[in-house]
Amino acid sequence: MADAAKDTTGRRALALFVPYRGRLTLIGLAILTTSALGVVTPFLTQRVFDDALFVPGGPRLGLLTLLVGLMIAIAAVSAVIGIGQTYLTTVLGNRVMQSLRDRLFAHLQRMHLGFFTSTRTGSIQSRLDNDVGGVQSVVTDTASSILGNVVTVVASVIAMLALSWQLSLVAFVLLPVFLVLQIRVGRVRRKIAARTQSSLSDMSAITQETLSVSGVLLAKVFGRQDQEIARYRTENDRQTTLQIRQTMSGQSFFAVVTGFFALIPAVVYLVAGVLASRGDTGISAGTLVAFTTLQTRLLFPIVNLLRVSLDVQTSLALFGRIFEYLDLVPSLQDSPDARPLAKADARGEVEFRDVRFRYPADSADPDDVGPWALEDLSLRIAPGQLAAVVGPSGAGKTTLSSLVPRLYDVDAGAVCLDGTDVRELTLASLPGLVGMVTQESYLFHATVAENLRYAAPDAGDEQIRAAARAADIAEHIEGLADGYDTMVGERGYRLSGGEKQRVAIARVILSDPRILVLDEATSALDTTSERLVQQALETVMSGRTTIAIAHRLSTILSADVIFALDHGRLVEQGTHDELLARGGLYAQLYAEQFGGGAVEARCADGVRFTDGKVLAARATDHSPAA
Repeated sequence: MADAAKDTTGRRALALFVPYRGRLTLIGLAILTTSALGVVTPFLTQRVFDDALFVPGGPRLGLLTLLVGLMIAIAAVSAVIGIGQTYLTTVLGNRVMQSLRDRLFAHLQRMHLGFFTSTRTGSIQSRLDNDVGGVQSVVTDTASSILGNVVTVVASVIAMLALSWQLSLVAFVLLPVFLVLQIRVGRVRRKIAARTQSSLSDMSAITQETLSVSGVLLAKVFGRQDQEIARYRTENDRQTTLQIRQTMSGQSFFAVVTGFFALIPAVVYLVAGVLASRGDTGISAGTLVAFTTLQTRLLFPIVNLLRVSLDVQTSLALFGRIFEYLDLVPSLQDSPDARPLAKADARGEVEFRDVRFRYPADSADPDDVGPWALEDLSLRIAPGQLAAVVGPSGAGKTTLSSLVPRLYDVDAGAVCLDGTDVRELTLASLPGLVGMVTQESYLFHATVAENLRYAAPDAGDEQIRAAARAADIAEHIEGLADGYDTMVGERGYRLSGGEKQRVAIARVILSDPRILVLDEATSALDTTSERLVQQALETVMSGRTTIAIAHRLSTILSADVIFALDHGRLVEQGTHDELLARGGLYAQLYAEQFGGGAVEARCADGVRFTDGKVLAARATDHSPAA
């Protein structure tokens, strides 16, 4: 089974070179030419000794000059061809790796959200960086190295047999033993390589988790720096040990092979002497010199082939890890008859029809399934409505918001936009229809303008400024030292929480979605920031269907319809006043937050309210609640 998997991995690795057949052909011709020229030189050496130097009557200088000239010319031509071959090989190897990295990155981009929630980011980065980087040298050099060494070995063996089959038997007697040993060493090295890459993956994950801004902040807050240092040091020690084992595995084997080939010339001289003493005069001085020259030439290709074979074993382990990711099938794909829904044609109606959904299990066991996150959920949001979704933690609110833009597929039922199941719409058309503002708005380590243009790459400067004004963040941006060219820092840490949210809102405004999903967009903000973000949201919600997910009921009192969820089920719906009068889950949540009116919510603009009604303005920002 393991051998079959190895063969499959090998074939798939070789298939990476298929698009570059032209370059491979040129490299092959260059190798054949240089290898053929390399074999010619020992025969010229034989002629130098037997026909030009040690001949009756003294050296024949004319023939000697010709032979030496040919030897110099062959060396020069081989050098020029070698330069071209190196260039072609380098280009080929790097293009193959570029294609592999592109394929892997593109494939990961298409994976469903659940894959990333169950996989460490550092592990994913390790596949792209460490695994692909680990096979790069093998891919760059191996193809030409194998072909060149094989051709050299074959040509040298033929030439050696032509010179003396008796001496050839002496030179080749132990090669089968070396091949068997090489296979065994290769298996060991492949296992060590797999463990080494797994350790590298763990190190990358530790680095990504602990040296990010959030990770460093967490370690400082809880005083865990020493523990994190110890955790990294432990994994680094394991990695170093594995690297040493991987480097040293097979070194004794190569020492034996090299020593054998170093001793063979002496044995050849002895055998030649024995044959000459018995009257075998077929081995002349020139033949002996040519044979030992070929034998020396044979040493390096064989050792290189053995080394390359072990490197291939190592690279197969890395290729196996890369193909493991490439073989993952994205759970979200366009159906054969999927069609786009143009933004201009969309009305913005959202409907859940008997939806059942549970998150995919992390394990490969099909029986290992979690509870239903949503069960038998049916609701409808009319175009242009502001719909609020409330409920206790774990009720399924965020799950509901994730199904609208089809970040996951339902297990049963359907989520429909304008009456069409989202699974019948192309995935590419959904981001233009549905925009999201989440609790943690992610900003890249780039300028404000670049972060905004992420939603609309072709947006002009005036469009960006207009979106910032609509999100009530333009004045702050323009007050920065570099304005819209200001770097926001890793994850936007140079901005406050409210500022990041308003930049995220401006980004959504630029994308101009027909349906807006607000997933806890203000729950992590202070009241002042919440007020500013709410003002920005009122602008972006205008004329759009909006689904607001919130724990803080102060953000959804003006909703057209409120849906209350509990344990993944819709338990009630209606307006704020209707649900309060009903005395159900919504009234309970409201009472918990506002004390049924005994505890008053205070707004950042100086207004106090209870039961959704304004009571009075407070004198200062620091006055106590009445």
